[in-house]
Parts: sequence; structure tokens; C-alpha cells
Amino acid sequence: MSDERPAAATDGGDGTEHEPGQGHGGRPRGWLAPLSAADRVIARVEAIILAYGVLLMAANSVGNVVGRFVFGRSLYFTEEINQFLIVLVTFVGLGYAARKGRHIRMSAVYDQFGDTGRKALMLLIAGGTAAVMFVLAWYSWSYVDGLARRGTVTPSLQIPLYLTYLWVPVGFVITGIQYVLTVVRNLQSPDVFISYEQIDAYDEVEETAL
Repeated sequence: MSDERPAAATDGGDGTEHEPGQGHGGRPRGWLAPLSAADRVIARVEAIILAYGVLLMAANSVGNVVGRFVFGRSLYFTEEINQFLIVLVTFVGLGYAARKGRHIRMSAVYDQFGDTGRKALMLLIAGGTAAVMFVLAWYSWSYVDGLARRGTVTPSLQIPLYLTYLWVPVGFVITGIQYVLTVVRNLQSPDVFISYEQIDAYDEVEETAL
């Protein structure tokens, strides 16, 4: 276990301690404040999209079952609507999970390092993942643009097919931005952050359990 300790927190004058670069209540200040504000707005929009997306998917599926077994007719657009909602929820959820630090982590090697090593590795992981997300966003945008140029439409509702897959590059971009923010947060803070708002507290939880 590492003996390294994060930099001492400062007293904010209200009886609470704040780490360097943060104002009262632990919120980032200075040039990080606009980033934090924008991130909170995006998080709120993502939460609304995910919640209503799942509810609409459930309502659409239930309505199709009722129509089939009660009225003898299925809803012809159910499959297409659910396909759109699955893509929407999946790729908006990609950025939301990155913000909350909820992606699967293979930490066997990472856990062997001390605080300095973990921070360096987290910077490498977050920076590399951000680069991959932006590359995938570029390729997925090229695919969506191709669909739009060909004028492909869905068979049932006859809506442009590219609207279904438009959320793929959007999700990759949002996720890439989240990992860039993770890099920024780790450069600004003495602690190790697995996302912009989630500190790496794995060892603390483990020690508490013991």
C-alpha cells in the first residue's frame, strides 16, 4: 500500500475543507467553473433522455403486446421505434457512464501502483480513451453522412435512416469530452479521479470494509 498522501486540503472558512482549485461546497473555481457548469447541464440532459428513452421503449413494447393479443394487430412501427431508442439509450448512456465512472475497469495492474503511478496511468488511460472515442466518432459520422447522402429511409415509417444512427457519433463525442475532462481534473487535483466528478476511492472502500 502506498504511503503517499494527497496535498492538504484548505479550510474554506465555513468549517469545511476543500481541495486546491475548489471553492465552497467542493465546486471547481476559476477556469474550471465554466467546464463544470457545462458538464452539469449535459448531465441533466443525458439523464432526461435516458429516463424517457427507457420509459418510451417499455411503453412501445407493452403497447405492441396489447395490440397483438387483445386487438389481434401488432403496431407496425414498434420495431423501428425500439431500434431508434436502443441506439439512443446506448450511446447517450455511454457518456453518462463515463461521467459517473461506471465503465468496467480492469484494475489488476493499476491497483499495484501508488498514488503517483495511478495518476500517471489514469492520465494515459483517459487520454488514450478520449482519442479512441474521437476517432470512432469520425468514422461513425462518415457512415451517418453516407446514409444521409443516399437518402435511405426506414421500411415502415419511411423516415430517414440516418436519424436512427445520428446518436452514435454524438455519443462518442460526448464520451470523448468526458475523458478529456477527466484528464483536466487529474492535472488540476492532487487526488486521482476516474471521471470528472468521481474520485478513485476503491482502496478507501476496501479498507473500510476490512
